[in-house]
Formats: sequence, structure tokens, C-alpha cells
Amino acid sequence: MTESNKSKAHKRAVVVVIDGCGIGASPDHEKFGDAGNCNTIANTAREVGGLHLPHMASLGLGNITHIHGVAPCHSCAGYFGKLAEASNGKDTQTGHWEMMGIISPTAFPMYPHGFPPEVIDRFIQETGCKGILCNKPYSGTQVLDDLGEKHVETGFPIVYTSGDSVFQIACHVDVVPLETLYKWCEIAREILDGPHRVGRVIARPFKGSLAEGGFKRISADRRDYAVPPPAKTFLDYTLDSGVGVFGIGKIEDIFVGNGLSHAKHTGSNREGLELTLQALRQEVDYKRIETSKTKPDHVGLIFTNLVDTDSLYGHRRDAKGYGHALSEIDDWLGKIMQSMQPDDLLIISSDHGNDPTAPGTDHTREYVPLIAYSPSFKQQEASRHDIGAREGFADIAGTLNDWLQLDWKGAGSSVLNLNAEGVKN
Repeated sequence: MTESNKSKAHKRAVVVVIDGCGIGASPDHEKFGDAGNCNTIANTAREVGGLHLPHMASLGLGNITHIHGVAPCHSCAGYFGKLAEASNGKDTQTGHWEMMGIISPTAFPMYPHGFPPEVIDRFIQETGCKGILCNKPYSGTQVLDDLGEKHVETGFPIVYTSGDSVFQIACHVDVVPLETLYKWCEIAREILDGPHRVGRVIARPFKGSLAEGGFKRISADRRDYAVPPPAKTFLDYTLDSGVGVFGIGKIEDIFVGNGLSHAKHTGSNREGLELTLQALRQEVDYKRIETSKTKPDHVGLIFTNLVDTDSLYGHRRDAKGYGHALSEIDDWLGKIMQSMQPDDLLIISSDHGNDPTAPGTDHTREYVPLIAYSPSFKQQEASRHDIGAREGFADIAGTLNDWLQLDWKGAGSSVLNLNAEGVKN
């Protein structure tokens, strides 16, 4: 470690992404086919009769927009505001990449009528699967109800897409072994290039039977085969600067391992939150989850994706489940905040909206919340912590750069007002 990095080794930052958690329609929502009243958090709160999120409320969540049950704070310890996406999209990859400094002007291709014969025919030939089922946009749970039994009978993989740029392959683990499913996804990833370069190929293993109460997806064994970022991100810069980066959940898949020194997949929000807390408490055995040849002495950035709000509740238009998931996250955030040191920064945000009250099952083009907190911040009038509405998710990278005292020159600027010692003025 260089002398300059030694002085930064005590600094840490945690980014918690509540997947699919928007906070009001973006100015360009019509371009993406969304209504002006989409608002994932506020509409969920209205639908369930109010939310109880005391920890996020204390940091200013209720100051960003009216949320039934989440009162605005008059004196806040956290910065709060909202970010409008600058990239052309409303998907997981585009949102996460932009958080880390990559603006994507070109959207990934979409397939509202299914994939063309040149893709499907080549997939069948190169995998040897002999045939496929579906090949159209579908709800990930409904497609199992409708085609799971036929898949078990034929052995044909269920291939479907959605409102995202995804090629999803669902297979029963007792019919198609995981290793085979993963191999088929790798083949699909090679096929889906050029004009058909979808953002992600997703392995969707499932289990169960109709006689046993239906088919159920196995979240822990899901794998995303994503297109790598087109350029180096803030994660790469952080790792190159000698600061370790720990990706929790599907972060490793979204960035195809780039910029991560350590990573671990998770099967639920609870698992991801527990692992985040363990990382803060320095209870993680990092030697068992190393992902790169770079082995920094200090993990300074913990990057967590909590996918259940999106995959289990947003896409299924389950406002009640969404509300329960937010309450669970808030409970864990209380534990996380209590375990933070003065030199730790917590950022809570999202990658896009997924309003469970909106028509259809797709993501919604929304602002995302941004909350930043450190035990070193002083409690002040809410107006002094209000960052307002800002253009670009990349301000998250700018804020991390400011906190970790690095020298990132990419997109994004800090939302913090720090003195030379890194403490809020």
C-alpha cells in the first residue's frame, strides 16, 4: 500500500441499492411509456395504508416526496434528495453502471414479440436442447404456472423475455441440471451479440411440481450473464487505487466481475443485509470470496444489491409484499447504522422504478432516492441537507470519490459538503 493510500485505509463506504425503488416519475417518463403518476414508494405506501420506515424517515426519506406513514424530519442527520437517470433505459445494468460513472446513450435491444428465428434456431442447434417453449414476454412466475408442466414433460427450456433487454432461460433442476442450464446461458450469451446484444442472459432455475403446490424459482442459483461495462467504472478505479471492493448480491453479475476484489451471491434481501452488516463488523472471511488477482489489505467499498423488491414484488405487482420488504430493509438499516464508525458512509439508492400499482409488469422510469449518512454528520435543519433533484445517478460515484478521498475524474459530482478532514461542515 502506498503512503497516500495508508491515510485513506480507515475510510469505508457502503452503497445499498433497493432494486426497483423509484420515488416519482422522471421528466421523460412518457418517452419510456410510463404514466406521470408512477411512484414506487409513495404508491406502495398509499396502497398498503402507510409504511413504517423509522430509520429511513430519520434520514430524510419523507422529505423527498409525500409518503403515507413516513413523516418528513425537521432535523436530519442524513443528506436526502432524488436523482434523474441520464442514460437511455430503465433497467438494472444501465442504472448500476450509471451509479458508477457510465452514461449509456444507446438502449439495449428489446423483444416485445419474442426473439427472431436466427437467434432461436441457432440456440436450439448449439445447445442441442431440441426445442424451446414460450419465446415471448412473460411474467417470470406466471410462465412457470403456464408452462412448467410442459417443460417437465418435454425437457425443452422455457425461453422468455420481459420489458427489459433480457433473454431468460427457465429450467427445472430435476429436468435440466444447473451445470447444463449455466452452459446453455453461456452459449446464448455468445449468440446474443451484434444487433441482438441484449443486456443480460439470465438463468432461472426452479423446483417443485403442481402436486406439491406449484413451481418456485430458486433465487440463490439465479445467474446473470451480462454485457460488461463499455469502459472502466468507479469500481475499477477504486480497486486500481488499492481499495478493496466487495460486491454483494448480483453486483458481480451486473459488472461481470470488473472492479471487484470480493463478491458473494445471495438468495434473499435478508441474506444480503446480514452479509452487509457482517462486512461492516469485519466478520467476513474475505479469503474465501476473492474474485480478482488484486488482493488489497483493506475493503473500503461495500456494494449491495437487494433484488427482492424488484423481482418478487415489483414485477408481480404485489404492493403488500413490497411494503413488507421495505420494512425489513429499514429494520436492518437500523442495525447497520448502529455498527458504523465515524469514518463510514452509507448511501441508500436505487437503479430504476418498479411501481407495483402501475399497469403491466415492467420497470417504471422514475427518479430514484438518494440518502447519505455517516455518524460523523451533525444533526441539522432539513433544508441544509436537502440536495434537491439532481441529473444523473453518477453523483453516487462522485460522492463515493469525495468520501474515500480518491481522484476519480469520471462523471458525477459529490452531494456532500465536506471539510479537509472528511467531516460534514
